[in-house]
Amino acid sequence: MMRSTEARAPGKKEFVVLIAALMAANALAIDAMLPALPAIGEALGVVEDNKRQLVITAYLLGFGGAQLFYGPFADRFGRKTLLVGCMLLYALFAALAGLAWSMNLLLAARFMQGVAAGGTRVLVVAIVRDRFRGSAMAQVMSLVMIVFMFVPVLAPTFGQGILMIGSWRHIFIALALYGLGLALWGGIRMPETLAAEDRRPLSAASIGAAAWETLGTRASIGNTLASTLAFGGLFAFIGSIQQIVFDVFERPGLIGLVFACIAGPMAMSSYANSRLVMRLGARRLLLHALATLTIIATVHLGIVLLYGENLWGFVAMQALTLACFGLVGANAGALAMEPVGHIAGTASALQGLITTTGGALIGLVIGQMFDGTTVPLAAGFALCGALALLAAIWANPRDKAAPAGADAALL
Repeated sequence: MMRSTEARAPGKKEFVVLIAALMAANALAIDAMLPALPAIGEALGVVEDNKRQLVITAYLLGFGGAQLFYGPFADRFGRKTLLVGCMLLYALFAALAGLAWSMNLLLAARFMQGVAAGGTRVLVVAIVRDRFRGSAMAQVMSLVMIVFMFVPVLAPTFGQGILMIGSWRHIFIALALYGLGLALWGGIRMPETLAAEDRRPLSAASIGAAAWETLGTRASIGNTLASTLAFGGLFAFIGSIQQIVFDVFERPGLIGLVFACIAGPMAMSSYANSRLVMRLGARRLLLHALATLTIIATVHLGIVLLYGENLWGFVAMQALTLACFGLVGANAGALAMEPVGHIAGTASALQGLITTTGGALIGLVIGQMFDGTTVPLAAGFALCGALALLAAIWANPRDKAAPAGADAALL
């Protein structure tokens, strides 16, 4: 049954688009930077090419680390006010990054922009969980991911387009305007989804109990670890793709097209997931996706080691790998949240902290191994995929999996 707090909620289409736009703020802040990294490094005196990856990593560390603090506040004070405040801060620090006169200041602004954006991840998942559960939540998140996944496809081209008429600083100004627009939209149209009777006290004992339950529940922590490992491969790709296209294949003008060709299948697989999850169930889709991802990444590594590869061979193999990834995020997230819906804010925050920070650090390690070839990236994806599959198998034993569609009730 629908909660009374949902009575003023926007229609499903607007709800999905708004939630996707909020999540896309994070992807846009990451992927629009990729074509600008050489220009940023040159303008701010960064000598080592691999150090330019810190523009991405600093944001991700802020994004991941801050989530832990948003959860308890979201469970105590509700979702809406925090959400609007986060987008205003996102805009402020984006503007500061655009004005930065040193690499240290830019990294600090990026870190704080990530801190602000971290609230959107926690609050979006909590808002969706307030309204849906199980496979129904996975379906809604898949619909969100369809819109969300188009941002990585278009963001590098967006950044490249701005560079054609302006400088890298204007990319950050555009992000600031985007954040302000979302703050206005969310403030006007998004109702509060946490009922007053469901609010939890803001105390060390309450927060500790919720955190302990999140970490101690097998489905919660196991699926979170699977997500972390899978995101480690994705973040390694994001951190390395500019150098791969520019330095390995020497085709800098194709960065937008290459990224679109690789990221596009994620959007398509997310759409497929939204159609399949109610029939096949989140568990089955997650395990098959991780198994297939691991196989494809291993084959890719073998091809690179034995025969080498050209640009379009790389694009084809990475597109297949990320198509599998499009089936991982929504399903692992829904399975992780299923047993902890009564502490959705804190659980989402802690899961997000582990997934984003852990994934960012894994991606940084893989990215810093860049040696002028695609071997580290392919090997990283294969290893991350295999470990994620093991974690997902442990987290979702067959005898405890709900039948497909059986957990689709709308709260």
